[in-house]
Amino acid sequence: MTTSLDDLAEKALRGETPSREEALAVLAGPDELLDVVAAGARVRRHFFGRRVKLNTIINMKSGLCPEDCSYCSQRLGSSAEILKYSWITPEKAAETAGQAVRAGAKRVCLVASGRGPGDRDITRIEDTIAAVKADSPDVEVCVCLGLLADGQAERLAAAGAHAYSHNLNTSEARYSEICSTHTFADRTGTLRRAGHAGLSPCSGAILGMGESDDDIVDLAFALKELDPDSVPVNFLIPFKGTPLADTWELTPERCLRILALFRFVFPDVEVRLAGGREIHLRGLQSLALHLANSMFLGDYLTSEGQPGADDRQMIADAGFVIEGTDERTLPDARHDLVAIRRRGAGSDLPANA
Repeated sequence: MTTSLDDLAEKALRGETPSREEALAVLAGPDELLDVVAAGARVRRHFFGRRVKLNTIINMKSGLCPEDCSYCSQRLGSSAEILKYSWITPEKAAETAGQAVRAGAKRVCLVASGRGPGDRDITRIEDTIAAVKADSPDVEVCVCLGLLADGQAERLAAAGAHAYSHNLNTSEARYSEICSTHTFADRTGTLRRAGHAGLSPCSGAILGMGESDDDIVDLAFALKELDPDSVPVNFLIPFKGTPLADTWELTPERCLRILALFRFVFPDVEVRLAGGREIHLRGLQSLALHLANSMFLGDYLTSEGQPGADDRQMIADAGFVIEGTDERTLPDARHDLVAIRRRGAGSDLPANA
């Protein structure tokens, strides 16, 4: 690596993007893992201190998606034995959101399976945002409904949504290997549409799907061009019944190096520790907090996460604190890009927050 880790951290502190050679060296260079983490942690502390932002997912509608994304348990043709249900009510969503907020969540992510929403679906989400805000007025609401049509992002923003989430997931060069029913360009188009409507753009990755180091760097740089405010980093959960069911290629070290790369590329952006962290990082989850300043609390879309109490204990044991609702997530230099307007779903069990 021609650039030392100290130099790489200095570049990030100045807001400079690493070169391709530097990015590849983070993933597979000669530097010891703890040295890589320490360099990334320096950047994380500079912009976010020891705060950890908690987010929770509410799966508004689960399963039976017409898209064929290979990683997804809800995909067309999936035989994964997940919960399948139609839209939950706004009241149920608000109840679940309130429980998560009381457990420390600052952002609630309303997610529904499908290619994209129809007008009736947008109305459902508008009603759900109203119900959530009535109970938890200060919570951020992020929406994830797939590909957006003209005017839909504006409706979500007017309803009080704070952000729109749509992951790029993998590099453009191999996107067709992962999904054939829509394109990489479809995804970037939706992110731009959401941003133009005033929604905070949220977009990230799913790693561990057979991608190369070059693919990871390509993806990180493509995300950088979209200038997201939050970047979720997911690690593949290989569901039985999906094409990637037997894909187990990640190690804790690989995950940490990936997180370090994303921190160097996105020094002042919310880097979120997302799906798959429990099964791939295992005993090194708390080390990841030195790179990511945000994480999901409780369960994911179709899989169960670590109990919320364990997450909160992990954060405290590692010397971090949960970010309060009255604290800014992004540093001042980026805050003008964010315009805040202020478990259980589909089952009989309480939310895992």
